[in-house]
Amino acid sequence: QVQLVESGGGLVQPAKSLSLSCEASGSIFSLVAMGWYRQAPGKQRELVATVNSGGATNVADSVKGRFTISRNSAKNTVYLQMNSLNPKDTAVYYCNARGYDSRWSTFDAWGQGTLVTVSS
Repeated sequence: QVQLVESGGGLVQPAKSLSLSCEASGSIFSLVAMGWYRQAPGKQRELVATVNSGGATNVADSVKGRFTISRNSAKNTVYLQMNSLNPKDTAVYYCNARGYDSRWSTFDAWGQGTLVTVSS
């Protein structure tokens, strides 16, 4: 079983920065990709950014140029640096990890979510 622990959410003023981190642990054999998704009140969950094992990233247009995703493979950890935040970024941010466990079965794990509120 794979567990994801997120940290770093909170209340931040518009135009300020905030960083999130997520560590994966458990029966992990190989991580294929890690990423961040978000869900605003009354809206569907949407992709924010992902990074694969090769380091290639996929970033949503709505955050491109403001958010940066990075990964420490040795620590099974993914980070999201969020700059120039605006109220539209307010959402619960979820960490996701996909890969193979120690039994060579695929997994698709989600964190519990961390709330980011952008408000003055």
